[in-house]
Amino acid sequence: MHARLDLVLDTLRHLGYRVVEGQCLRSEHKNASAPCLDRAHELSRFLNDPEVAAIFPPWGGELASEILDHIDFVKLRSVPPKWLLGFSDISTILLPLTLISGWATAHGSNMMDLAPTQTDPLTTAVLSVLGSDFSSPVLQRSTTLYQKQWIDFAVQFDAPLNLTEKTEWKRLDGSRAPLEVEGLLIGGCLDTIAWLAGSAYGDIPAFVDRAGKHGAILYLENADLAPPEVVRALLSLRRQRWFEGIAGLMLGRSAAPESDSPSSLSYVEALQSVLGDLPCPVLYDVDIGHQPPQFTLINGLLAKIKYKDGAGSITQVAV
Repeated sequence: MHARLDLVLDTLRHLGYRVVEGQCLRSEHKNASAPCLDRAHELSRFLNDPEVAAIFPPWGGELASEILDHIDFVKLRSVPPKWLLGFSDISTILLPLTLISGWATAHGSNMMDLAPTQTDPLTTAVLSVLGSDFSSPVLQRSTTLYQKQWIDFAVQFDAPLNLTEKTEWKRLDGSRAPLEVEGLLIGGCLDTIAWLAGSAYGDIPAFVDRAGKHGAILYLENADLAPPEVVRALLSLRRQRWFEGIAGLMLGRSAAPESDSPSSLSYVEALQSVLGDLPCPVLYDVDIGHQPPQFTLINGLLAKIKYKDGAGSITQVAV
């Protein structure tokens, strides 16, 4: 898929950005791009380099968790922050950068999504969102259509999003009444960050406590977990107190296959079994995650979520 990669990098250069490629970018090694220490040292170098303004991985992966112990997140508290953008396994790195280092981090479209052929307003607005200083609220609205099936970039390297399905946000309580929720944002990919619970890398309860009067909004999205795995992951997070004291919970559209058997647990039933009695509002099928388009969500910023009649918006501002 190097043709797609080159297209996106050329687009960034055309916009005036200076692009520096990492040595691990175009290689493949044991379900990752390179050995653990090579990836950790390269990322750490970019995080600490004052000449680097943003780090855009092409997309997520499988093994970001193994590099966490080789990055000094405490030291990064004294380093001027920069953007790290992505979703899926990238959220494994975004979360401790916010929770430990105190950086705002961007959960949103991966770099490979930023092709010049894109027309979807959430995707084409990514760089302008990151270019804001958030002193004034930045508004993003829900989509009308979303992508269920990816187009193979190796076959069609310049493909835009394949928008075929109607977007509809839903409330877990079944109500369609309007809803507004406000709080500091935090979250990521359920498949990967659930494994950080109970460690400093995933200390969501401490974040909620620090949010204080602002409140906190947690967001999660499911990439591959089948409904029983969703139950296990959510139960683990509930036991680790991730849902205590939050003002609201947003769940992205699930990209995992659904069972076609009526005797099997469905995704929504999995959510209801663990989250149905939460005292806070729970929205699902929101524009987050592996069925794009998706919001650019900034961990650590104050967000206001509005829902009405199956649609919604998010406004983010610095506090």
